[in-house]
Amino acid sequence: MVSALAEPTYRRLLGSQAISLAGTGLTTVALGLLAYDLAGGGAALVLGTVFAIKMLAYVAVAPVAAALLHAVAPRTVLVAADLVRVVLVLGLPVVSSVWQVYVLVLLLQAASAVHTPAYQAVLPRVLPDQRRYTQALSLSRLTDDLEMLLSPLLAAALLVVLPASDLFVGTAVGFAASALLVSRLRLDGPAPTDDDTRTAFAARARRGVAHMVRTPALRAVLALNLAVAAAGAYALVQYVVIARDVHGRGDGAAALLLAALGAGSIAVAVVLPRLLASLPERVLVLGGCGALVVATAAIAPALRVPGTPGLVLVGALLALVGAGWAAAETPVGRIITRSTPDADRPAVFAAQFALSHACWLVTYPVAGALGGWGPGTAALVLAAVSAVATAATATLWPTPEPAVDVAG
Repeated sequence: MVSALAEPTYRRLLGSQAISLAGTGLTTVALGLLAYDLAGGGAALVLGTVFAIKMLAYVAVAPVAAALLHAVAPRTVLVAADLVRVVLVLGLPVVSSVWQVYVLVLLLQAASAVHTPAYQAVLPRVLPDQRRYTQALSLSRLTDDLEMLLSPLLAAALLVVLPASDLFVGTAVGFAASALLVSRLRLDGPAPTDDDTRTAFAARARRGVAHMVRTPALRAVLALNLAVAAAGAYALVQYVVIARDVHGRGDGAAALLLAALGAGSIAVAVVLPRLLASLPERVLVLGGCGALVVATAAIAPALRVPGTPGLVLVGALLALVGAGWAAAETPVGRIITRSTPDADRPAVFAAQFALSHACWLVTYPVAGALGGWGPGTAALVLAAVSAVATAATATLWPTPEPAVDVAG
């Protein structure tokens, strides 16, 4: 993954993403503490609502923002989104009621729904070489996983010397640093065509979704999103229940299970560029989906193994879930880039961002509701959903597989 880092523009983009994600991780921890301060025993309900608002903002805002900002330079979009997030996150420490949290989180996540697809769409233009772009996708996956693993540790260290409200200040500093890095880059977007200027806003808002529905490779991605979300939602919703209720352990055991999930994903992200150089995307994606299904289903019998061996077995299976997740999801950027004209890529990345999060919006509450029947039952049901979606992905995948052309 070193050759991608040789491109100065990409190095700064990756640095801005990593700093921004670190700030986002601090916000996640700080929101939990703020929810407890405002709602006490109702903090879980507040956080659940916050995460639902986050998913709704992602689903609703990304395609609309892509249509509104289709002619705006990518650098302007990225910097403006970061600066808006700075202002909003600085408002969180001074809120005095739960509804104010909901409003600020909605606006904050709307800004993120603008920033992330714009970042994804600009990468293939910065790295037109297929090999370097594939490395960039793996590095993006690594930064996502490291944010999940390291941000709680960073937050814990900061809380030793700072009040919880100062974590939001740290987040604001991260977003500001991200904006500063990007503001010094030259990021050219595709020039608007005559068709762009004549196309109505509503049509532009639908363009990305319509392109995904009518393109065979991207129809497979639609099914893939559900396969990943079903297994991923189980892991992220039930890991605490498994550690605390099933095994009677504390928060440390829960953190280790989450770390196992992230470690599996990181391990695959590191080797994925080499694998994609020698194996078809279909093999890796469907292999990753298969790992998701098998590992999630296997958790059900593993829960009956008592004591430390059972906990270790579940941790190993969650690591396999993480590995399958990375293998299935990371190549999606290549598939979109290959299947989409340059001018349409921002709209399609925004559509993928929204539609993939729509799957999570469904599977998160389902994973929580099924928990009432026990984590074993939830594992089997969500593994079955993932299996059906995997079968749909395999059926919809075009054959023969098109050649990759990142430059477009």
